[in-house]
Amino acid sequence: MSRWAPRLADELNSSDEHALRLLGGLSEEQLNWQPAEGAWSIGQCMEHLCLMNDVYLPPIAKSLEGKPNGKADEITPGWFGAWFIRSFVEPLPNQMRAPAPKKIVPTSCVPPSVLERFLAGNEQVRELIQRASEYDVNRIRFRNPFIPVIRFTVGTGFEIVTKHQWRHLLQAQRVKETASFPK
Repeated sequence: MSRWAPRLADELNSSDEHALRLLGGLSEEQLNWQPAEGAWSIGQCMEHLCLMNDVYLPPIAKSLEGKPNGKADEITPGWFGAWFIRSFVEPLPNQMRAPAPKKIVPTSCVPPSVLERFLAGNEQVRELIQRASEYDVNRIRFRNPFIPVIRFTVGTGFEIVTKHQWRHLLQAQRVKETASFPK
């Protein structure tokens, strides 16, 4: 069995647990409170992650159709995928910032159901990871839904999804820890 599939499932489980702790007991006001003009609320961070799953997972799933089975023990992004993850996705202090693509910009007022939507989306990611574990995710590519000329490997796509979640969960955590956060 591949080592990458259980590792990514564990990362998704950690994201779910973090989201449950972070959003548990929040009022709608707290969920939508923004620390500054133009800064995202906790709810907007979560909705952004839901939208990311909605947009990113279908092209990954479609790319597996009709491909021969074959396994990859671990995910090995190519130089561009590794650079992209390191530069734009991982939650690092010196990371480049870019505006969110229009397809995944959250609404201004997010309903409390965003937590259930996030958890359901992560269940879909887990199912797709399980399905993809039968394939060589380092060879099969999908068209990036934001920049169609870019094609990432399925493995790189999964790494982007999980690291992107951690980045925005940390962002939401910082919002909650802001001194002026409504109590």
